[in-house]
Amino acid sequence: MTHVGIRNTFLMPTGIHFGGVMVTAAPSFASDVDRVPDEFHTYWQALEKPPVRRARAACQALLGFDPVPTPEQVLRFGRGHYDTDPTAEAFVAEVYDVLGTVEGRRMLDTVLDEGLAAVADPPPSLVALMAELTEEPEWLDWELLERGAKVLRGFGPAVASSAGSGTLLAYTESSIAKPLSLTGAYAGVSALRRFMETQRHTFDISDPGGMRQGAAGWKSSARVRVMHVFLRRRIAAHTEWDTAAWGQPINQSDAEMTLLSGSVVMALSMRAIGHPVTRRDIEALMHLWRYVGHVMGVRPRWYPQTVREAVQLTLVYFLKRTYSAGGEGIELIESYLPAFRPQPGTGWRRRIRDEVNYRVQIGYTRYWLPGSFYRSHDMPFAWPWALHPLLQIPGNLAVGVARKMNSRVDSAVDRLARSRREAWFSREMDGQESRFSAREQFRR
Repeated sequence: MTHVGIRNTFLMPTGIHFGGVMVTAAPSFASDVDRVPDEFHTYWQALEKPPVRRARAACQALLGFDPVPTPEQVLRFGRGHYDTDPTAEAFVAEVYDVLGTVEGRRMLDTVLDEGLAAVADPPPSLVALMAELTEEPEWLDWELLERGAKVLRGFGPAVASSAGSGTLLAYTESSIAKPLSLTGAYAGVSALRRFMETQRHTFDISDPGGMRQGAAGWKSSARVRVMHVFLRRRIAAHTEWDTAAWGQPINQSDAEMTLLSGSVVMALSMRAIGHPVTRRDIEALMHLWRYVGHVMGVRPRWYPQTVREAVQLTLVYFLKRTYSAGGEGIELIESYLPAFRPQPGTGWRRRIRDEVNYRVQIGYTRYWLPGSFYRSHDMPFAWPWALHPLLQIPGNLAVGVARKMNSRVDSAVDRLARSRREAWFSREMDGQESRFSAREQFRR
């Protein structure tokens, strides 16, 4: 295993213009607080590439702002790769490690279902965890959050396809692909179930009142938070995890990008299939996911306050990409669509339904992914299924406009969207429920 050590002292290349400032030296840091992963070499190098410089100049001239955030914001994001979740980690150490997994899960379920008073003599770490889970930060606006939830559930089951397709682009990065590869959670036969558990969480948090204390979204967010502690421990202890290059597993900054993927990136992908998503809708989605992240222990050093800042941070992520995942990333990418194939031995009615759904997923994936990316992997032939999202545009646009003009239509469509996604989830899971429990074994 590569441990955090003195070799990870790189901040930025010597002699590079960064945000208009000439950096003449690379400071060294003694702790994780001021450290950034080695992968950020790529970001600062990318800023000096002629295409990036031209694009920045064009954006400044045409739109009046720099698409690259300030150096301070970038450093906050970079340093956040070494930030984790001390409160949840302390709870796992005091409860799960001492009392065992079964008792730890029982205590967590009890306190989430019935409150802290239901646990006799609760351990200090549980008290601290519940204080964070029940905290309502000063910036929280419930009206804006519920608007974001309504926008999200209005997209129906298409959000799952969008999330799945977008994630494939992240699988080129070792820091993302390695944890999934080591746990075996998103490759092979387990890919569909793990993907569907993620979508269950998305559905729960976007139900009306889903993020209120005691509601399904709030509870599943807390369970995912604890699950991440187990995964982080196992991954960090593995010999293949490179802390200097990638930071800590499941760190604050990577989690922050997941929140933006569920809000800004999701909204833009829904626009691409005709949903009339406004800027205010996107801000509401960002607010929803920010609070979801807050409950999950995601409290980054810098969280974008506007759509513009979110786009800037997303650009940082794409510029720092190293495409280093290799075969592990390829396996994850190429396991995604086959997971939707009909299973042998199913009845003819279900097989027909599964065949249709499989092709729908192919169509969405090809529609949202860059053509060069899709063609560079072993992916199913996409035509004519790639036309399916395109054909939805007129209907989605008409319904979206009608919702904004008529409250009765809005309410009816909201109920229909919730019904559709629940039916979709039930079909894919064969009626099984998600538990959001940590995997006990590594694939290797």
